Amino acid sequence: MSVAFTREEDAEAQAANLPDRPISPHPNLVTPSGLAALDLAVAEARAAYNAAQAEGGVSADRTAMARATRDLRYFTARRASAQLVAADGPDDRVVFGRRVTLDREDGRRQVFRIVGEDEADPARGAISYVSPVARAVLGRAVGDTVQVMGAEVEILAVERVE
Repeated sequence: MSVAFTREEDAEAQAANLPDRPISPHPNLVTPSGLAALDLAVAEARAAYNAAQAEGGVSADRTAMARATRDLRYFTARRASAQLVAADGPDDRVVFGRRVTLDREDGRRQVFRIVGEDEADPARGAISYVSPVARAVLGRAVGDTVQVMGAEVEILAVERVE
């Protein structure tokens, strides 16, 4: 057997042994749209797994099968642990699932929605409820000022979403 052939097989085997995606130790709180996104992710992972199996199983593309298996395990676990949280509470209070507008002391305005970890996408204005900013403002009301990472911010608005 050729040494080159052995190394190629070893590289393929290593690629197929993908580490599991880390699962957060925090409760898996989700909004209704986050729960729907998890359902879609499970369906997509299941479809990728089935496609990888249909294309000849492990021997055809070990990396695709490993990725599909890893993603299916992750999203199935996240869906099973998901806790749907309604954005209940007084209209002026910052709670999970609501959109918040902050006025920073440097004059910038920041608008974001507080969501679950899997839903978080800061570029789209969605931050995780375990982020420092979210933890600083959760439970506060419009007009309150709080310290966020060494800077003072004022809560200007709180809006229901969905």
